[in-house]
Amino acid sequence: MSMASNADQFKQSFREEAREILVDLEAALLELNENAGDRELVGRVFRGLHTIKGSGAMFGFEDLATFTHNLETAFDDVRNGRLEINSELIDLTLAALDQIKAMLEEGGGGAALADPAACAEILTKVRRLTGVTASEPAGEKASPKTAAATAGPVREWSIHFAPGPDLMLNGTNPLLLLRELRQLGGLSVKASMAAVPPLAELDPERCYVAWEMVLATAASRDAIRDVFIFVEDHCELSIELAAGSEVDPAANAAAADATARALDEQRAQGGGRRTYDKPDNATSLRVPAAKLDQFVDLVGELVTVQARLSELAARRDDPEIAEVSEEIERLTSSLRENSMNIRMLPIRATFEKFRRLVHDLARDLGKDVELTIEGADTELDKTVIDQLSDPLMHLIRNSMDHGIEPRDRRAARGKRPTATIHLSARHSGASVLIGVSDDGAGIDAEAVRSRAVEKGLVAGDAQLTESETFALLFEPGFSTAKQVTDVSGRGVGMDVVRQRVDSLRGTIDVASVPGTGTSVTLRLPLTLAIIDGLLVSVGDACFVLPLANTLECIELTRADVERANGKHVANVRGVIVPYIRLREHFNIRTPRPEIEQIMLVETEGGRYGFVVDRVLGDCQTVIKNLGRFYRHVQVVSGATILGNGTVALILDPERLAADAVRLGRQGFHGHTAGHPVVGGASRMGHGGKRESSQTNAA
Repeated sequence: MSMASNADQFKQSFREEAREILVDLEAALLELNENAGDRELVGRVFRGLHTIKGSGAMFGFEDLATFTHNLETAFDDVRNGRLEINSELIDLTLAALDQIKAMLEEGGGGAALADPAACAEILTKVRRLTGVTASEPAGEKASPKTAAATAGPVREWSIHFAPGPDLMLNGTNPLLLLRELRQLGGLSVKASMAAVPPLAELDPERCYVAWEMVLATAASRDAIRDVFIFVEDHCELSIELAAGSEVDPAANAAAADATARALDEQRAQGGGRRTYDKPDNATSLRVPAAKLDQFVDLVGELVTVQARLSELAARRDDPEIAEVSEEIERLTSSLRENSMNIRMLPIRATFEKFRRLVHDLARDLGKDVELTIEGADTELDKTVIDQLSDPLMHLIRNSMDHGIEPRDRRAARGKRPTATIHLSARHSGASVLIGVSDDGAGIDAEAVRSRAVEKGLVAGDAQLTESETFALLFEPGFSTAKQVTDVSGRGVGMDVVRQRVDSLRGTIDVASVPGTGTSVTLRLPLTLAIIDGLLVSVGDACFVLPLANTLECIELTRADVERANGKHVANVRGVIVPYIRLREHFNIRTPRPEIEQIMLVETEGGRYGFVVDRVLGDCQTVIKNLGRFYRHVQVVSGATILGNGTVALILDPERLAADAVRLGRQGFHGHTAGHPVVGGASRMGHGGKRESSQTNAA
């Protein structure tokens, strides 16, 4: 790999790490806005800015480093008690983070600033807060850092710094680290050239110089270590308190100049190679998402091929082939589970980034709002997480603008002055429930209905249930707002929520109490790639039911059907459960067997039965999209390729039940979608457990 490609690789690595640091910085700043006296948060912000500044300078992001330096100086003043935390500093820093994000996206150090005018305005305000004039060079404000270092008791620190063999390959200049160290106090430097090999063995891309230093400063060990924060894993570093009394800190410029000359001489002659043991203690690897997606796709293809092998082994009476097939099935299953676990990520990062949105909207709307988070460690597929940002953003904006009342109205209703928006996540079988709730005014169902009649969405005499009324909120162009604002009012946001949730094969549930608040719950699948399914057949057609939703399998005889008087309901241990005949629902015209099977499935609205001819067994199902031509087929969530090469449709139990209710199938009259008559029995647990039993028709 060439040095140029190496540098590009390290720059990309810096961008990725810087984005993660920016997310943490944003969260820390918003916490600091509520807890201005938290010194740990101040230190967290300072270290984040320091890392971005130092790392940016190493990799050629000079504009970014210079811009960030002014912010670092401000929070250094906060750390040392010369500046107080206030809302102006928080808002300035948040605005500066937006500019830093833009600089990262624009490319290398030579890239133009995202918005030069905005950056200049931010720097002017930051300099006013810190007392630095615009004429001062960027580096001059470092002098208070030295003053702070000498303000308290001065101690001497012995520092050993030996760069690793690859440290210079990633663009790091060791001299910049030494110069930054000198800002903390008096520095005495001794360069060790013992590792420099003969000229014939020199490698110009290697660093052979090591440094032994004594630093006289009032700074702590952590502050000294911060200087090396980005290269600590690529060097030998020790920082120990030296024996002796306090000394007068005086920088040893001659020693530093000698070091510079030694390094320049090495560069002129070329660098070389020496033995270096890099610590092998990495606990995680950074892998591009595209590679991970490709890996999961390959595992999916392997699952399909394994199904074909199992089908072939079942047709042949050969013990050796059967043994190999079983072993491959076991290994494929383990590989599938591991590959899916790799894609499972906690939703914390998605939730945390909305703190900034709530902060900014509260300021713009003149409302006091706090964001609370529950279940941030809940894991779901990365592809699902990637598509959650827009729906959650629109739901939060809608709550902030329409749901939460102004301060005076909240006070008149006896509510807390500070409103709350609550984000939550929890697992429910093979799904995850994402909730967005607020303690605002709630939804006026009659106002929603009137607006729908006005826009011609429903007839004037239509009788709507509460759930049907709330569903109107997600219609394209629907809005109850009397005027359009920068936040909402065009009726676009909630339509985006519905479209995105539909594309994820999820459902939306809205609950609201006037004067108390509103809660929106998104039920989404944990994964969109591979699921455990139950393969069933109706005539010559095969279908797959998600195993996690399936409760048990019971038999249905012709006598049972006759005793039910034509109603599609069954008595399962005293509980009346409605069922759907897939043969009738999909208009499959084949003879019905004497004994059919009812697959009891748990849905959001209760238990339903799906009548099939046969249950063929469990299967690992690779989900394939049906394509845009079938995008309006709601009861099917995808398809999979079976071992014999045929295609089986993957059914969506939630929408299949709702569709049967809507069409008024026999035995479902009088029910509403999501509210089947189940004899008052409580729901059965999830987990894909199946039992076999006889049933008596109701």
